[in-house]
Amino acid sequence: MSKEIVQHEAQLPAVASEATAMLQVIARAAADPTVDVDKLERLLAVQERIINKQAEADFNTAMTACQSEMRPIAADATNPQTRSKYATYAKLDGVLRPVYTKHGISISYSTEDTPKEDCIRVVAYVSRGGFTRMYRIDMPADGKGAKGGDVMTKTHAAGAAMSYASRYLLKAIFNVAVGEEDADGNKGGKITRLTDEHKAKFREAMGLVDDLEKWAALWKQITEATTATGDVASHEELRSEMVAKRKELAK
Repeated sequence: MSKEIVQHEAQLPAVASEATAMLQVIARAAADPTVDVDKLERLLAVQERIINKQAEADFNTAMTACQSEMRPIAADATNPQTRSKYATYAKLDGVLRPVYTKHGISISYSTEDTPKEDCIRVVAYVSRGGFTRMYRIDMPADGKGAKGGDVMTKTHAAGAAMSYASRYLLKAIFNVAVGEEDADGNKGGKITRLTDEHKAKFREAMGLVDDLEKWAALWKQITEATTATGDVASHEELRSEMVAKRKELAK
C-alpha cells in the first residue's frame, strides 16, 4: 500500500465507522496504480468481514429487542391424546410476527436431508439485513401415534411433522414460554421477574461448575427459571455469563 493511502487511513475521522473507513481506504487503493491486485483483494476481504460482523451485531441487537417485548403466550388448543395444552402456530405467529417484523427480522422455512430414519429436518432461516441464522429440528414423520400405533399415512405424517417443527422452532427462536395465563399482551398478563437473590444463587452455582455436564445441567435450570417467569432480560444477562463460563471450561 502506498504512503499516501496509509496517511489517508490514519487521518480518517474518529466518528467514521470501521466499515466506512475501510470503504474509503479501498476506494483510494483501487485508484492507486501502485497497489497490486493481491493487496486490493485482501482489503476487500477485510471489508467483507467487517460488514458481516456488523450485520451479526445488528441481528443480535434486534433479537434482544424482540425478546424484551415478547411475553408468555396463552395456550389455545389441547392435544386429545396427551391431554396437554399448547399454543397453535397461528396463535404464536399472530403474537410474535408483529414484534419481530417491526425490528426488521424475517423467518422462512425449508427442509434438508437428515441421517435420522423416518424424520424430516425442518430449517428456519431467520434473517435481518445481510445476516441469516439457521435453526434446525429433526421431527419424526413415521405416522405413529402417542401409543405407537399407525394413525396416519406417510404423506399426512410429513405434513404433521412440518407443522409441529415450525411451531417448535418459532417458540425456540425467541425463547417464548407458553402457559395457562394469557400474558401475550392482549389481556395485560403480569410478568414475574427473577430476584437478585435468585440470580446470585445461579452465579454462585456457576462458580462451582467444573465440567460441561454440570454446565449443561445448570443452563437447563436457568432456562427453565427465566422461561417460567418470562424474564428475558435476566435470561440474556445469565446467558452471557454462561457463554463465558463454557469458553473457560473449553480451554
